[in-house]
Amino acid sequence: MKIEHIALYVNELEKARDFFVNYLNGTSNAGYHNPKTDFRSYFISFEDGARLELMHKPEMTDNEKHLNRTGYAHVAFSLGSKEKVDSLTAKLKSDGYEVISGPRTTGDGYYESCIVAIEGNQIELTE
Repeated sequence: MKIEHIALYVNELEKARDFFVNYLNGTSNAGYHNPKTDFRSYFISFEDGARLELMHKPEMTDNEKHLNRTGYAHVAFSLGSKEKVDSLTAKLKSDGYEVISGPRTTGDGYYESCIVAIEGNQIELTE
């Protein structure tokens, strides 16, 4: 068994797609649009076969998000080296994204940084 994909509702669909394509080397499909409901989505595929579905529909509500909440905490991307974690973390920080931790080696041995990237959602970068 494997996880087929993870889905994330967003307000700014194109901006979210561009983040994963430009910073994490994802490849986007052409997108889907249901004209009856105005639901829209993109599947972002990554080199290792992982996929992320970004979705938007007009009637979604967006209550205040806190990093200390129950539910899914983050999506982690393995970049392959400490140098790539350092480099992408610096790039994201210079582009205005909030780095909330790292780069650092955690107590359980991960070399990582954590970024608040897409509409208050956390992305973890690991080696």
